[in-house]
Amino acid sequence: MASVNACIEAVATQVPINSPIAAVGVTNQRETTVAWDKVTGAALCDAVGELVKLLENVCGLPISTYFSGVKLRWLIDNDENVKKAHDDGRLMFGTVDSWLIYNLTGGADGGVHVTDVTNASRTMLMNIKTLQWDAEMIEFFQFEKVHLPSIKSSSEFYGHIKSGPFAGIPISGCVGDQQAALLGQRCTNPGDLKNTYGTGCFMLFNTGEDVIIPETEFGLLTTVAYQLGPQTPPIYALEGSIAVTGAAVRWLRDNLGIIRESAEVGSLAESVESTGGVYFVPAFSGLYAPYWRDDARGCLVGLTQYTNKAHICRATLESVCWQTKEIVDMINKSSSTPLKSLKVDGGLTASDLCMQLQADILGIPVSRPDMTETTAFGAAMAAGLAVGCWSENEVIGDRTEMGIARIFKSKIGDAERAERFAAWKKAVVKSFAS
Repeated sequence: MASVNACIEAVATQVPINSPIAAVGVTNQRETTVAWDKVTGAALCDAVGELVKLLENVCGLPISTYFSGVKLRWLIDNDENVKKAHDDGRLMFGTVDSWLIYNLTGGADGGVHVTDVTNASRTMLMNIKTLQWDAEMIEFFQFEKVHLPSIKSSSEFYGHIKSGPFAGIPISGCVGDQQAALLGQRCTNPGDLKNTYGTGCFMLFNTGEDVIIPETEFGLLTTVAYQLGPQTPPIYALEGSIAVTGAAVRWLRDNLGIIRESAEVGSLAESVESTGGVYFVPAFSGLYAPYWRDDARGCLVGLTQYTNKAHICRATLESVCWQTKEIVDMINKSSSTPLKSLKVDGGLTASDLCMQLQADILGIPVSRPDMTETTAFGAAMAAGLAVGCWSENEVIGDRTEMGIARIFKSKIGDAERAERFAAWKKAVVKSFAS
């Protein structure tokens, strides 16, 4: 909480006197798990981030250490503080949004214990159709004694901030980070698609009010996109997750030492016209969608005496784009209408070369918006809607005011794309342990 409170202090000094803050919205990394003591309000251990059978009719997720329910089970079994709090009936669980809202509204002194439907949908504990904690899943994980947060919509009043410069301001928005980016990109119509390029990639496809359970082999997750108010219907999405994208660039810098700064990857990649037949599969911690293979490991394929660091840099950027294409292909198989464009955000989108490669590899336009902080913008939209700063139509209606900084269009043909994609698929198979 120290960093959050420091951020609040800094923002408070910049707010004009004649422009008071109307409300606060929270957005967070969705699967990171926090366990704390109901009596003292103190954290019992460090938060747990990263450490397939699909539960189709319950939570829409595969059984994986990626999701919060498995992490909490591990904490109860392996951390003495958490185990004792559980046995004593003092264990409170939540994702980071729950922890932040609980502390901002008073902590052990009357703090509110809530989460929203987008974060709850990533725990493996919420029924994706009823939007309530599922008794079968609670029994499966043996969480009957755990204090779970109340599930709320993404846009409603949760409580007032209790102290500090923002004391008295309502918290009225709560959206998981990728769903917040979906809102911030104004992907509010069925068929809208966005991809966020960070250390990993997260692609969300708006399916409207329909809960679509894709075929297991597609490797896609069913999730709640948002619910803009307790009386409004939830909107759902299909999601494809990529474990390593921007983190691969950091690996080139910190582990291989072939670049000094992350920005150098683009200039080096631009210095060659192709990868020279090199393909890089950055499966450092396995592969997520569409494979969900824990046994996959990173590999560089196609190295020759001709290969230099520029080819490896270009292959790194292309690896981001090939992994994205795999998910787009699976979404196309799950949808009745082929995707016609991709909206993008996140750090890697600052690279014109990477976005051009993405358009080439997908064969559809890639749109990069003027608004780069789409995640924070989405949380602010949800918070402002709940307190009347703007109407629902302004949030999900006409989206032309967002603007487009640049649209990238493919410069290669279908035959070249197919040939290179086939080579990528061969490289992926080589990353499998068996």
